Amino acid sequence: MKQETQIQSQHKMLLQRVGAVLLALAVWQLLAIRVGQQLLVPTPFSVAMRLGTIWQEANFWATVWFTFRKIVAGFLLGVIVGLLFGALAGRFPLFEILFRPWSVMIKSIPVASFIIICLIWMPSSHLSVFISFLMVLPILYTNVLQSVRSVDKQLLEAVQVFRLSWPKRLLYLWLPQLKPYFLSACTVSLGISWKAGIAAEIIGIPTGSIGRMFYDAKVYFNTVDLFAWTVIVVIISVLFEKGFLTLLRGVFEGVEKL
Repeated sequence: MKQETQIQSQHKMLLQRVGAVLLALAVWQLLAIRVGQQLLVPTPFSVAMRLGTIWQEANFWATVWFTFRKIVAGFLLGVIVGLLFGALAGRFPLFEILFRPWSVMIKSIPVASFIIICLIWMPSSHLSVFISFLMVLPILYTNVLQSVRSVDKQLLEAVQVFRLSWPKRLLYLWLPQLKPYFLSACTVSLGISWKAGIAAEIIGIPTGSIGRMFYDAKVYFNTVDLFAWTVIVVIISVLFEKGFLTLLRGVFEGVEKL
């Protein structure tokens, strides 16, 4: 009975999501009809037709792979450094004080300013990696630091009293404490890393990137291609987010069963 209820709930949620997508497409179609110019707002049908042919072009997969690996590399680097810096700041208050101005600066300065400044220092092909890293770093750092600060003081005292080894402390105290903060930080930063990385490519215009495709579509007033590449970026980012978070939850669940 409980399983049937869960299945019905999942079906209902799926129907709601499909209905929301269909509603969005209907609004898009009505807007395109109201504007009446493909150059300004192409119809969903024309974009869907372009999506059916764009993947067959010679450099499509190379372009997608170029951008995907750059942004994912920047995201993973931001996760690793943010996790490390957050743990250090939670353990050593002096480190938190010294890193605070950098964290505030990264969170406050507009992404476009960072991109333009970084173009002076590095080739455009590396820009999306560094910008994605910069946008992810403060989010992971802040959440990891907050997880360390919010740990139950009584648990810390119990760990010291029973003299648990560091592996056991990590397994039974710090990982359960970190899990909700870490998952939340990754969920938020995944979308931001893609937005920032694509923006960096559009401004830097590295050859063979999705950002270059956006730039060319803008220059040649190819609005259909502009919308098609936007849909492609959304699909890639959503699939990567779902896959990465599923893997991450699986890792936490596997560790918890030890």
